[in-house]
Amino acid sequence: MKSKFPSESISTSTKVVLPNDTNTLGKLFGGSLLAWIDEIGAVAAHRHSGQVAVTASINNVSFDKAIDLGAIVTLSAKVSRAFNTSMEVIIDVFVEDRTTRELSSSNQAILTFVAIDENGHTVAVPEIEPQDEEEQKRYNAALRRRQLSLVIAGRMKPDDATELKALFIH
Repeated sequence: MKSKFPSESISTSTKVVLPNDTNTLGKLFGGSLLAWIDEIGAVAAHRHSGQVAVTASINNVSFDKAIDLGAIVTLSAKVSRAFNTSMEVIIDVFVEDRTTRELSSSNQAILTFVAIDENGHTVAVPEIEPQDEEEQKRYNAALRRRQLSLVIAGRMKPDDATELKALFIH
């Protein structure tokens, strides 16, 4: 199977924060943002794998800045690394300044998706070939996150988590 570049999976979505998306303080519900993140992440995973992609885990979500009612929000998702049947997708969330149209980072999420066929069976996905320094950093970090997840789940022995050990043993 031919490897792909992360840029081939880029998926973006722009939303307006409406009243039904907000809490009593006029801020975007975390759950609404999570739904948007999951949706655009699945699109990026589908673009990479060419298959339906289902959410396997939400690895990390940072709610760095509250997002106000009426804000224009852009979500940008890209596969950072692919394993056998799974893909790590990083979703960056930006808020647009209404006057300058400048985007400022507000949140980030890292999710894992699994590619499945029409019968619900997992299928192999292409590997990722990073093209620049940021993509390489995200690619390398994805393996450490995966190993940590496998160790916590009891599916990998800590001694076998070579990338994690490298962080602590020099």
